Parts: sequence; C-alpha cells; structure tokens
Amino acid sequence: MRQAQLAGQPIQFNEDLWYGFLESQIDNFILLEKAKIDSIQISDDDVNRQMDQRIQQLSAQAGGEQALERAFGKSILQLRAEFREQFREQMVTSQVVQLMRQSITITRPEVKDFFESIPKDSLPTIPEQVAVSQIVVVPQARNDAKEAAYDFANQLRDSIVTHNKTIEELAKRHSQGPSGPRGGLLPLMSLNDLVSEYSAAASALKPGDISKVVETSFGFHVIQLVKRIGDQIETRHILIKVDSEQLDDSSAIKKLMVIRDSLVNDNSLEFSELALRNSEDQSTANAGGKMIDPQTGERLIPLNRLDPALYRTILLMDEIGQISDPKPFAPNNGLSEKAYRIIRLDRQIPEHVANFEQDYDRLKAVALQQKQELELQRMLSELRNDIYIDYKIPIPSEQNN
Repeated sequence: MRQAQLAGQPIQFNEDLWYGFLESQIDNFILLEKAKIDSIQISDDDVNRQMDQRIQQLSAQAGGEQALERAFGKSILQLRAEFREQFREQMVTSQVVQLMRQSITITRPEVKDFFESIPKDSLPTIPEQVAVSQIVVVPQARNDAKEAAYDFANQLRDSIVTHNKTIEELAKRHSQGPSGPRGGLLPLMSLNDLVSEYSAAASALKPGDISKVVETSFGFHVIQLVKRIGDQIETRHILIKVDSEQLDDSSAIKKLMVIRDSLVNDNSLEFSELALRNSEDQSTANAGGKMIDPQTGERLIPLNRLDPALYRTILLMDEIGQISDPKPFAPNNGLSEKAYRIIRLDRQIPEHVANFEQDYDRLKAVALQQKQELELQRMLSELRNDIYIDYKIPIPSEQNN
C-alpha cells in the first residue's frame, strides 16, 4: 500500500491484498530454508556495506542523517540494529533467486517458438539502432589551474591539522564531490573499489589521521581514515577539483586527431587496438572501445536512448566504419567533468518490424526472462511440497490453487 501511495496510485486495504502478502512472505521463508539447505550465507561485512549504501541513499532523500532520524524517530544506530537481519534476509533470498535464475537457460529453438507464438499483427516495431565504438581522451589541467586547486586543498588541510577545524564541517562547505553534503563521508568500501591513489593513501593512515593532499583523476583530496575492517575502509574526504575552464582542450583534440588520421590512412590499424592502448575510459577501452546500452547491456542501442551529444554525432554519419572528428562530452561515470572522443559507426539497423534473425538477441532476452519467471514459480511450488507449511488460520481456496 505504501509503494502504491508513493507511486501516486493509492489502493485500499482488502483481504486479497492481505492474503497475497501472506503468500509472498511464505515464499520468502521457503527461499531462506533453501539457502540453509544449500549453505548460502552472507557475511557481516557484506551486510554492513549494503546497509551503509541504503542509509546513505535514504539520508540523501531525506535531506541528511538528522532529517532521516527525525522521519523514523530513531537514531542511525537504532535503524541499523533494527533492520540488520531484514537486510541479511533480503540479501540471502536475492542470492538464492539469482542462483536459481542462472540455472535456467534457453535454446535457439525455444526462442524461435517464442517468436512464432507472437501474432504477426502484434509484432513490435523496433526503432533505428546503432552499434558504436569510442576512444576517449581527458584534457589535462593547465599547470596554474592544478596549482590553484592543490594550494586550496592544502589550505583546508592546514585548517584541520593546525587550527582544529573538523574535516566534516569543511567538507560540507568546500568539497566538490557528491559526499560533500554528508561531511565527505564514504561508508565502508573495499580498497579495490576506490581509485588506487586514494586507497593507498587512506590505507596507510591510522583511524583519525589526516592525509597529505592526494591527487587522483577526480582532483585533489584531503582524507581522514574513520575505520578499517579487513580490506574495507570508511573515510571522510574533501575533494577540490581542477577548474574545468582551465583545461588544455587543444592537446586532447590534437591527440585524438592524430589517432583518427592514423586509422583513416592506414587500413592495417584496428580501432579496437588503438582504443585499448589510448582510450582513457576503461569501461569501454577494455572492450576495444565498444559501447553498450546501459539499460539492456546490448551492443545495439536505439537512437532514442543515445545521450544528446552522441545522438548529434551519429546523425552526421552516413557510412559504416566512418570515424567522427573529436567531440566534447560530459562523461557520466566519474571519469571527468569534461572529455573528448572520436566515434566510429560500427553498425546501423533502420527501423523495422521485429524479425527473428535481426532481433535474435533482444528476443532471446525477453524469452529467457519469461521462461525464468515460469520456472521460478515451478521451483517454488516444488519447494512448497518439500517443506512443511502450517497455516494457523483458514485460507481461501483460491489462495491454495
């Protein structure tokens, strides 16, 4: 009912809703029993990490930790204690379901049967799609801009170390990272999930210590180690970024033009190899520059889901294999506030009515999802037969069918 209310579609309480919830809770208990049988466990560290992330999200939505505590009428410590086991159960059942899903596969003939079961007049129209690759270069800061950012970060560190200011209050006022409003707090994270320069500097500290100014690809940091548990650390930091208006754009453009000219004039060179060696966006560089649809994970991306900058670039390209001139864009993966890239058009499929050959990957994903849902229900039914369930109240007959 609360979820429906948040979605703007409030519903009234009724018996069907209550009994449906009861059955879903029974399914949850069955999955927990299945986890015991299969010896599936979630470590305390994993639970803590998930809880930290969830509390961080809720705090951001509420307007801070104090606002969250007022909304629940409980302290953060009380919330963590109250919901810890609920979090653990959710993580256990999710892992059980994930393992069950992974055991369900689908064959090409099954996908074909699924496709042929769709009435011809109900086949969807697939919008125009493209497959593209990129090589990304991040412009370096001019020396004077870097010096200004470093000096400011150093002044803030001096305010903490010498003048007894707290890193929390200075982060709220000056940090340019997303954790600034939280006083620079980064909850428990694996050292491997942090950029190497940050994790190296933070892991060398003792709890409560303040680092020297540390440079990463994001800018300059002043770091305080809050606590360390195994290979996980909780830190506070102040991030001072280099002024994006003081970047050396011309050098980045020149580097990309040299790469583009080499590809255009030398057919023996592979775009994927140069992307692997030169692109500064590791998420695509490791795949030879290939970009994927973030929503589906597929190589073919509908034009209407391209970001505006990429969409404008693709509209000007009319040949497969064509490589664009360097274009500016704003990365959405934290790489930098500004970067340049060249784009190659690898494949282009016009708008068309869905067909088996062209749209096999998309059809396979839909058919597999449908099969997984049916198989999961069948598996749950089998588990219900294997596990003793005692209803303490009369159950309507339709709920048992």
